[in-house]
Amino acid sequence: MTLEAGSAAEPPRSPGVFGRMVGLWFGVPLWQRIIAALLLGAAVGLFWGPGAASIKWIGDLFVHLIRMAVIPLVLVTIVSGVAALGDPRRLGSIGVKTLVLYLFTTSVAVGVGLSLGVFAQPGLGADFSAATPQVLSASGSVGLGINDVVPANIFKALADGALLPTIFFALLLGSAILATGEKARPMAAMFESASEVMLKVVAIIMEFSPFGVFALIAMVMGTTGVSVFANIGVLALCVLGGSIFQSLIVHGLIVRLMAWLPVIPFFRGITDAMLVAFSTSSSMATLPVAMRVAEENLGIKPAVVSTALPLGATVSMDGTALYIALLATFAAQAFGVQLSLEQYLLIGVTTVMVAVGTAPVPSASLFMLAGVLTTFGISPEQTAVLVGFILPFDRVLDMIRTVPNNTSDLAVATVVARWENEIDVEIYKSSKDI
Repeated sequence: MTLEAGSAAEPPRSPGVFGRMVGLWFGVPLWQRIIAALLLGAAVGLFWGPGAASIKWIGDLFVHLIRMAVIPLVLVTIVSGVAALGDPRRLGSIGVKTLVLYLFTTSVAVGVGLSLGVFAQPGLGADFSAATPQVLSASGSVGLGINDVVPANIFKALADGALLPTIFFALLLGSAILATGEKARPMAAMFESASEVMLKVVAIIMEFSPFGVFALIAMVMGTTGVSVFANIGVLALCVLGGSIFQSLIVHGLIVRLMAWLPVIPFFRGITDAMLVAFSTSSSMATLPVAMRVAEENLGIKPAVVSTALPLGATVSMDGTALYIALLATFAAQAFGVQLSLEQYLLIGVTTVMVAVGTAPVPSASLFMLAGVLTTFGISPEQTAVLVGFILPFDRVLDMIRTVPNNTSDLAVATVVARWENEIDVEIYKSSKDI
């Protein structure tokens, strides 16, 4: 291209102040932006007080955005992952190994919760005089019924955001594509493309996460404050210590000893998911982020990601199991009930069953608590008083215990992927986003 006489080449334009700010913002890794937002939100909430509730809508918007992506993401990724297996028998292999590992980690979490309750004795001297009894609504039957899994109308299930029916239908559709073979190749390619697009949608939504986390933490700290721990300090420390132990030690050892992989890249790779789990208190809301980091940061292939993680969001509740077991010992100590070894075992078994049926939403574990407390004679009236005592502090405790729920999902997915040779170890070790 030639320049006309008298003309001069234009110098490159400066990006300007706004452009430099945008470049600086996106130049900082997302997990660092989320941590900064979390700390700033806590400070603002403590300073602002109850007025911080006025910005809760920003956090609600963020949660709605990621929940919006859950059902379409689960549907297309499961169909794509199953269709990519090549051998239908591998689906059963992945599913069985995943379920067995989830039951194992949940059982360990129950043991951690009971041990903390026995040794720390957080319920001794608990004062329920200021508690307002809260009668729990019916928690439903323990376990999963056919109506929870097999949808009568898949379009209604999708519209209602029902996760288990969506998983069932997606597995069925993916298996049908796999069994059809060559004639279904275009449909398999369509779902593979849709899966990539949905993961990109999640990545776009996650850019809003620092603002959502800021608002959610500011609201929690503004309305509850750190003083809540003065009234329930020992129990809170047990929840915190147990969650840290379960996430870092138990899940770290699972990755190291069962997947034969270093643990530092694992925890670096899942930082985004852990922070979202903490701020939203919802395994369901964290699912899209967990699926993204599993593929992009841990190198787990879609066949395992699309099977293990949606399943984990519904049946793997390590933090919930730990919390319910801890609250059971708390209640026994507070109401003066001496537990025998047989009762501890019964609490453990019942807690595992209840945890599997707990909805992946904030504070759902409180509504499953009654089923465990009745095993050693705690009356509905006593349960109502206990829940009334816990409820004002439960949001903060829920944030803490949601983290091991999600580290369990990702640890199990890593192990199963390693066993099935469905992980890119080079991507796993690179921790490219950190």
